[in-house]
Amino acid sequence: MSTGQLTVDLAAMAENWAALDRMSTCETGAVVKANGYGTGVERAVRRLFQTGARKFFVAAAEEGAQIRQAVGPEPEIYILSGHMSGDTDMIGDLGLIPLLSSIDQMLRHFEALPGAAFGMQLDTGMNRLGMEPAEWEAVRNLALAQGPRLVMSHLACADEPDHPMNAQQLAAFKAMTDGIEAPRSLAATGGILLGKDYHFDVTRPGIGLYGGLPYIDAKPVISIDLPIIQIRDIVAGESVGYGNTWIAERDSRIATVASGYADGILRIMGPNTQLFAGETRVPITGRISMDSISVDVTDATDIPPALELVGRHQSIETLARNANTIGYEILTSLDARYTRRYVG
Repeated sequence: MSTGQLTVDLAAMAENWAALDRMSTCETGAVVKANGYGTGVERAVRRLFQTGARKFFVAAAEEGAQIRQAVGPEPEIYILSGHMSGDTDMIGDLGLIPLLSSIDQMLRHFEALPGAAFGMQLDTGMNRLGMEPAEWEAVRNLALAQGPRLVMSHLACADEPDHPMNAQQLAAFKAMTDGIEAPRSLAATGGILLGKDYHFDVTRPGIGLYGGLPYIDAKPVISIDLPIIQIRDIVAGESVGYGNTWIAERDSRIATVASGYADGILRIMGPNTQLFAGETRVPITGRISMDSISVDVTDATDIPPALELVGRHQSIETLARNANTIGYEILTSLDARYTRRYVG
């Protein structure tokens, strides 16, 4: 094996969906954008569909096409970027459901695909995507007369349960949608955890399906093992890697593993990150390179063919903290160069 191995536990993913579904007081969909958060979207959606998900959310029409091919005509596939110029044929041919976020998109959809399914996306304060209250008020009756499949908004601070923005957005969403017959959706993973007031008719868990925060009880879904290319002995005073940033303080054994920042292992995490040789922590030495990482295995009594980066000893969230980022970025940075193995 010349590339890192990324193992995806589909059973754990299914268990996470089922647990979040039990917490929801309504139907539960699944957000599978960005290649299923780096896990491989086709295998992910097949397992989630098997487990009970019938609504999938992606960022772009091209992602929706992948899902339609993977799971067939039954599920509803929602496009968060709406009906973009050039997407009409794909949306119409594959029965995708754009979440329209502007008057321009609404007119494009109604004119190009009259009678085709759609949803509406409203801005309740995040100022990212969706119609603002005045804009929505101007077209509300026209939009509702066409029968949207879903009316949704997105919480900006759901990962922080006590943040006042949550209640503010909830009130805004109710003000914009109370009394409509169309199904409503406000909560992703964090919103599900905020409680039933945020659930409405459809919840849309994303990161929680893949083992990330804020769902602290999520089962781990991925593990990453990096194969050793070479082991060398160096003497105290020798340096390792670009820039001579790491100098051996003792005679040491250095293993070079096949992975690097081209595989989503961010350079910034190097000084704080360790791998594992069995039960032994083995720290990264020097800078993470594009295709290789050097690791101090001096204290390991048994050195396996591959070292664990993510798994029993270390989570995606640990790597995120080491890189001063979030689990979303780590997961979605995982490059296709990994050899993917699916279990469960």
